[in-house]
Amino acid sequence: MKNPPPPSPRRTWRPASYGALNPVLVLIVINFVFYIATLVNSDIIFRLGLAPSLFAERPWTILTAMFIHENFWHIFGNMITLFFFGTFLVRLIGSNWFLLLYFVGGIAGNALYLWLGEPLSLAIGASGAIYAVAGALVVMMPRLPVRLYFLIPMPLWVVVLVFFVIWSIPGVIPGVAWQAHLGGILVGLMAGFFFRRRIRYDFYR
Repeated sequence: MKNPPPPSPRRTWRPASYGALNPVLVLIVINFVFYIATLVNSDIIFRLGLAPSLFAERPWTILTAMFIHENFWHIFGNMITLFFFGTFLVRLIGSNWFLLLYFVGGIAGNALYLWLGEPLSLAIGASGAIYAVAGALVVMMPRLPVRLYFLIPMPLWVVVLVFFVIWSIPGVIPGVAWQAHLGGILVGLMAGFFFRRRIRYDFYR
């Protein structure tokens, strides 16, 4: 009688070590520091926000615009999303990859805004970077269970499709920098496929 073959090893991932600092919390703190600064001096919004017509004079704004928000609900919505999605993603890919994805996604989104946005407009917010985080996470774990508004259970891919992809379509939501959203989520989706091929983890089924 033949012995049965040994079971195949289960694919697992190890939570990444944050080291001294949690990169997600550091980003949230920095964003709130900038937000408080804009409450003290509203001119900071225009000096650090991304205006295509002024980009040649203010090239740093392709980065600084990621840390500027219009009001409390703007920053609250972005930071609460960053906290939940970012905390999970950093455990999968580690702090260094996470930070690289965050900034590349944010800069790519702002670059697309420079190309397709209105020259005299102003773009602010971390949405491009957060869309990159969401895009990578949904490719890696599309069936991850989440609770919309902390109440309604649904898989992650539904949340991303409804609240991220649709908000990246031109003209669907007025007053939204869809260019930055689109650039960020495209970077995130591509990064997700890259990470999915290189990192071992459990799928949620």
